[in-house]
This record gives sequence, structure tokens and C-alpha cells, in this order.
Amino acid sequence: MKKEIKDLLQKADRYLRSAELLLKDSDFDSCASRYYYAMFYSAEAILLTNDLKVSSHKGVISLFGEHFIKTGKLDKELGKALRRAYELRQKGDYETGFMVTEEEANKLLEIVKNFVKAILDYLSKQTKL
Repeated sequence: MKKEIKDLLQKADRYLRSAELLLKDSDFDSCASRYYYAMFYSAEAILLTNDLKVSSHKGVISLFGEHFIKTGKLDKELGKALRRAYELRQKGDYETGFMVTEEEANKLLEIVKNFVKAILDYLSKQTKL
């Protein structure tokens, strides 16, 4: 597997662990941001398997949907989850006040874990991890 893919997956794992610490600290806005980035880096990694490289958030979300969701390679719920996490990150990072609730952050935890696991499962079938 390309080094860049491994690096992105390691970064995704680190961000997921950081998010869990932020969740324990009740910093739900920052937690949602780290969760989203764990998904974003995982999506970037899987796009590289098709030699697709884009750095914008909307570009990654769009290409992920086009190449992995619409083609049926991955479940459509994963595409919805990535878009929802992006919306929560936007809300937490850019709106005033504390915007992400504890319930939203807790719900997102399982979604993110499932998303990252699905990417890893797919990649392990396609390449040697």
C-alpha cells in the first residue's frame, strides 16, 4: 500500500482517539471536528486507491460519493454519515456558542467507528495493509 494511504489512515486513527478524549472532557464542538477529520482522512485514503487526490472538503465528499457510494462499493449510509459529520463540524467550528450537543457527539462516535472500519475492511480486501 502506498505510504500516503497508510499515513492518512494513521492520522484518521489518531484523530478518532483525540475525539474520544474530547468527548470525555465534554468539549463536544471540538470532538465533532476531530470525528469529522477521522472520516475525512479515511475518505482521502480510499480515494487514493483510485488515484484520486483532492484536498477540499466538498471535493473529497463528492468524489467519495461518486466513486464508492454510487458504484455500490460501499454502503450509501457511509456517504450520508460523512456529509452529516461535515455539517456538525461546520456547526461546531464556525457558529457562535457551543453548538454540538453531548447526544450528537455520542451518536457520532459509533457512526465514525463504523465508517473508519468500513474503509479499513474495504482497503484490506483491495490491498495488503
